[in-house]
Amino acid sequence: MNGELNGGLTLRLEGIRPLPVEELNDLCDRAEDRRESGPVTVRVTGVPADGWSKDLTVGLVSKWERAVRRFERLGRLTVAAGSGDCAGPALDVLLAADVRIVAPGTRLLLSLVGGGTWPGMTVYRLTRQAGTAGIRRAVLLGAPIEAHRALALNLVDEVSEDPAATLAGLAEAAGALDGTEMAIRRQLMFEAGSTTFEDALGAHLAAADRALRWEAVS
Repeated sequence: MNGELNGGLTLRLEGIRPLPVEELNDLCDRAEDRRESGPVTVRVTGVPADGWSKDLTVGLVSKWERAVRRFERLGRLTVAAGSGDCAGPALDVLLAADVRIVAPGTRLLLSLVGGGTWPGMTVYRLTRQAGTAGIRRAVLLGAPIEAHRALALNLVDEVSEDPAATLAGLAEAAGALDGTEMAIRRQLMFEAGSTTFEDALGAHLAAADRALRWEAVS
């Protein structure tokens, strides 16, 4: 259910539901509308039910991956608060968020289909963020990644008994860097792993110039 939290937008996303494209795109629409400010929060939990892939098509999977990518590139701080077992859509959105907070006992798992783990972009994000060695058993054997292990691998930022309290503290920080400036800094991080210093320098200098101009008129 959508609702307001800490001056931002909130969506509860159940991993048991197969690829909720419309719900995630609706959240992104509201975030991009700019009539509201603050962090965009998704509460995630759940694992796809048996037979979840029965009616899937590659076209639907593509739409879902594009929706997740859209969420990942929003000009707002994005936060995922996870609990319980998180797989499928719940894990996809968790890994795409800027800030990830999970409750104790949370486990990250890959969905199962066709006799093995789902080979979607979850595998890509896990590998980019934690490295092959850290997630090998999860991807090849379907082994769960426990909360403490996810924290050690930097897949989550905090394991908290009270995620709501942690979320409340993010609202003010999120308002300080919103919109285009947030998107610019996120893009600089995305590109750092695949861009040489020389190629990256121009983009960083342009971002620095924007910051200096903003400071001069504020």
